[in-house]
Amino acid sequence: MKNKWFVSGIVAIILLTGLFIITTTQEQPGNNNDTPQETQEQADKNNDTTEEDSDEAESSEEEHSIGEDLKESFTNALESAVGLFIKKDLKIVAVGDSLTQGVGDDTDNGGYVGILEDNLKNEELNPNLMIENYGKRGNRTDQLIERMKTEEISSSLEDADIVLITIGANDVMKVIKDNFQDLDYQDFVKQHDQYEQNLNEIFQMILEKNPDASIYHLGLFNPFAGYFNNIPEMGDIMSDWNQIGIKVSEEYEEVTFIPIEDLFVNPEETLLWEDHFHPNTKGYKLIAERVLEYIRPDIERNE
Repeated sequence: MKNKWFVSGIVAIILLTGLFIITTTQEQPGNNNDTPQETQEQADKNNDTTEEDSDEAESSEEEHSIGEDLKESFTNALESAVGLFIKKDLKIVAVGDSLTQGVGDDTDNGGYVGILEDNLKNEELNPNLMIENYGKRGNRTDQLIERMKTEEISSSLEDADIVLITIGANDVMKVIKDNFQDLDYQDFVKQHDQYEQNLNEIFQMILEKNPDASIYHLGLFNPFAGYFNNIPEMGDIMSDWNQIGIKVSEEYEEVTFIPIEDLFVNPEETLLWEDHFHPNTKGYKLIAERVLEYIRPDIERNE
């Protein structure tokens, strides 16, 4: 029996995320081809802008202050990484989807990867630390496999000490988009085997190029919980995907699964960006802390 409860909720999800993506991708810089009427109207408005400019200046100062406070909180939260004695010539390569790219990071700093770099890189203690980010918004497992065959990513993986991966959320979204008119829980179950096969291929490709690499596979979180809590099956779906990630990761001695789902369950503050799908800067900070907790034994010098 088809679970019709999916339709309204999932369509809303697609419309919400789709509208945001369309809006952000279609934004274009304004032009200066004002008509005479527009120019006159603008001139009439100029006399009323002094107070607005003052308000904007105050707002800008407030935003700067918030930004500084946020940066300070990050430093405090990750202070254990500052001055960390890292292995010489350490190279970290991050591959995957928008979570690796850092979509939603209000500071445009590359999300959790950028936060890690800011807190690990020290020109005096570890001047040769290298972190390369190959995240791409929208990537599914099959698309990541193809990108990993490119010379740039392939050569980067060959001499990586640590490989960080975020992948899978867009595989879930593809099931939704392909079946949204008559969506059923079993539509997701049918894709489990393919997802598992793709994860295996990703890990095997990395290890064939670099048998010495330590691979860390970040799990998924359920961004819909706070907005579609009347659809508990969405949580089940994301948990299913995580269980596959755990299962496949455990098949390889070199692969470690990093759970992040719990970080976004009943948070005390907003951890999602304005699209209600990607983490915001605070959300990425929590992910960076979790990743550091897991990779620290692999990156720290024993001396």
